[in-house]
Amino acid sequence: MSILGIINSDPEIQKRIELAFGKSPSHTKDLLFLTREGEIHEFLNYALPELVVINFSDPAIHIGKIIGQIKNDKWMLNFGIIGLFDSAADKEEELLKKYKDINVLVMLDNSLISSHLTKSIGIIEQNYQIIFQREFTKNFLEGASGSFVIDNDLQAVPLYAGIGATILSQRGLINPDNKMQLQLALIELITNSIEHGNCGIDYEEKAKILESGLSLVDLVAEKCKDPAIRAKKVFFSWEITPDKTSFTIRDQGDGFDVKAYVEKVKRQSNYSLHGRGIRMATGLSDGLKYNAKGNSATLAVNHDVSVVQEVPAGFSREQVVLVKKGDVVLREGDPGDYLYYISSGAYEVLHNDKPVGSLSSRDVFMGEMSFLLNQRRSATIRAASAGKLILLTQETFINMIREYPHYGVFLSKLLAKRLMRSNTQAAARQ
Repeated sequence: MSILGIINSDPEIQKRIELAFGKSPSHTKDLLFLTREGEIHEFLNYALPELVVINFSDPAIHIGKIIGQIKNDKWMLNFGIIGLFDSAADKEEELLKKYKDINVLVMLDNSLISSHLTKSIGIIEQNYQIIFQREFTKNFLEGASGSFVIDNDLQAVPLYAGIGATILSQRGLINPDNKMQLQLALIELITNSIEHGNCGIDYEEKAKILESGLSLVDLVAEKCKDPAIRAKKVFFSWEITPDKTSFTIRDQGDGFDVKAYVEKVKRQSNYSLHGRGIRMATGLSDGLKYNAKGNSATLAVNHDVSVVQEVPAGFSREQVVLVKKGDVVLREGDPGDYLYYISSGAYEVLHNDKPVGSLSSRDVFMGEMSFLLNQRRSATIRAASAGKLILLTQETFINMIREYPHYGVFLSKLLAKRLMRSNTQAAARQ
């Protein structure tokens, strides 16, 4: 059972959080509520959390001072944050702008704690590599990629969009002032894929629902009572290159008349809810393009060259390895003098030609055991899908640890997670 640090002194908020976890037995966490400045600083500095919940509207806690400590201590920057706020006292957009320099993955109104908090934590835990990848790729790799498979759940969309926008902001690829704009654009595009693409909700139906005061969340839930619709997914991926980042959002719907839709958005008022994200996307991007069918949109965001990026001296761009399904990536018995950073793809682990496990980008590295122990490979790893790997030499990796010692702690935690997962799987087979 892991510890979840919660910076909050409001007893009502604490009660809501405890009730939310009580209704979600799959989340086995010890909740640690932190209220005093000293204990908050000690927890962040020595507990090495991966995720922290902060009540940004808590008047009894000096949030600004805590955030100042986090920003001034590079060690503390390496965890994700779920923010809570009171919409009667604070505006989400203003809070996101105010705290743009820290790793806020999602900002939840207090009224959404019951429905959103444990769901958001579950999504983040399933994509643990995103937290690790953010700092690692920012300081080490020139390019990176990633992907999510999203259910038809509108409540989860802001989190996925927030992670996408945070990745670029934290890497210094866009001005932090544009982070909220990008997040809203991604929210709109993903939401369109769920509502119009997978669920087949047209604009007239959506307008009637909004005018009646009913919730689109309820309408999507009603549509998803059809098993065929419920089974459809949205595929959200990104590819970072030196000059720009391309976000692709693809649904499994029938598509739409792209030309007619774009013209309709152009004619609408800037204050219209329909197409708001499309207009935002066009304003900050190199272009928004759809495929011919109309079920896939690619948003290309130019990197802001005026933003100063911190890249350590001596770290050159490493070798990118693109693999196809069936390619042998590492072979049992070969020297273990390098390892791979897993950017994307699925991989199967074989020992004596028998499957013994699997790897994905969630595991972050492959080949690290023989690399660290200076031994020959103990297993063969074969690509189960197309993927992208970054080859890291011994010299590069050691220099990285010397420059950023906290990466060593991250690697230790990754290995511990993998060992725990292997033990759980072994116990289940007995």
